[in-house]
Amino acid sequence: MLTILNQILWAIATAMILLSSLYFSYQLGFIQFNVIEMIRNLFKKKEGTGISPFQALMMVLAGRIGVGSIAGVALAIYLGGVGSIFWMWVIAILSAINAYCETVLGIIYKEKDQGDVYKGGPSYYIKKGLGNKTLGSIYAILILISYIGGFLGIQSNTIVKSIEEMIPIDPMIVGICIVILTALIIFGGVKKIADATSKIVPVMTLLYLLVAFYIICINIQLMPSILWSIVKGAFQFKSFFSGFIPTFIIGIQRGLFSNEAGLGTGSIASSTTDSGDPSSQGFVQMIGIYITTLLICTATAFIILTSNYTELVLGDINGIEITQYAFQFHLGNIGTWVVFLSIVLFSFSTILTGYYYGESSLKYLFIKMKPIYLLFLKLFTLLILFLGSIVSSGVLWKIVDLLVALLAIINTYALVNLRNEIKEELVIYKAKKCGKI
Repeated sequence: MLTILNQILWAIATAMILLSSLYFSYQLGFIQFNVIEMIRNLFKKKEGTGISPFQALMMVLAGRIGVGSIAGVALAIYLGGVGSIFWMWVIAILSAINAYCETVLGIIYKEKDQGDVYKGGPSYYIKKGLGNKTLGSIYAILILISYIGGFLGIQSNTIVKSIEEMIPIDPMIVGICIVILTALIIFGGVKKIADATSKIVPVMTLLYLLVAFYIICINIQLMPSILWSIVKGAFQFKSFFSGFIPTFIIGIQRGLFSNEAGLGTGSIASSTTDSGDPSSQGFVQMIGIYITTLLICTATAFIILTSNYTELVLGDINGIEITQYAFQFHLGNIGTWVVFLSIVLFSFSTILTGYYYGESSLKYLFIKMKPIYLLFLKLFTLLILFLGSIVSSGVLWKIVDLLVALLAIINTYALVNLRNEIKEELVIYKAKKCGKI
């Protein structure tokens, strides 16, 4: 039953995201291809003393570059075949425009939180822009359930499985270590989270890409055939229902799970910045989509596809087992340590940002936030992290996939209904750039 419901919701979510991506791409002049404008806005001078656009981008990347970029890609190849990677690329290029749109709305409707820090996201622009407080509350509740209740558990589960591949250790011990490290940061507030992710994310991304580049170089002779197999596998029309449809859906699903474009979660983190220029921040956040999918996810795919991963026999698959095997295949014991370090950094930074998504949603639900509510959320988060280290990953993936589809449906509905405000902001941005305003 859960599988059927998941398939129905993802069919709806996929159609909505694809159609909205095509609509906004056309209406906004395909600005997702304007990489120069993205980079220019990334390095603009910071406006205030709060969270900078760069820190906000690192927070968003911390949420996006995680299990979906390593274990999720492996899972996509395992379940949907190599052709699923092609559809991950397609959805990244198309849905980047949705990341722009939700960031713009997030900045427009953000609210002051504490000091020079802001809060915002889909719940806020659904309530204030659409005038639908109930739907905003539903979105916030779904974030709390999917991210705090499930997504963070997957991160913890993946860290445990990664360590188990290296050394025999009780998962409970690993879970306790994850809980302690997380507690040290989340009890410091959003600035502590932003500061931590802005340091972790650049280092982990550069390390991972350098290792991936080396593996690709030593297997360069295999790349033409791998690229051809990806394209060929994406269009298996001869077996339409058993080949093309699963490959297409899984590719889209994993692509969205890894980069989160269209889900609205990225706007929760990007709204923390003290910048008052919506379109400028929209351009910055599109960079995150390309880094996540076109660089990190693609690098993971190439590392796996240049190994003999098809010889693996797996049960209760998380996905990380395949990635670890591929790294060890190429680099021996060093590869095992590279994956271990990457998983710990990727997953841990995702845990921090995922927690903040939950905190922001709780603050939406309770305008007059009592300290006891926030304390309860933090303790509940730590409990979920511990439980996630010892439960089955298969159950976690199914629940989170279903909830992520619901988030995508609600957020895309909001983006389309607030399309005029998004277009107006781009007009204002262009006028300012030309000196007309």
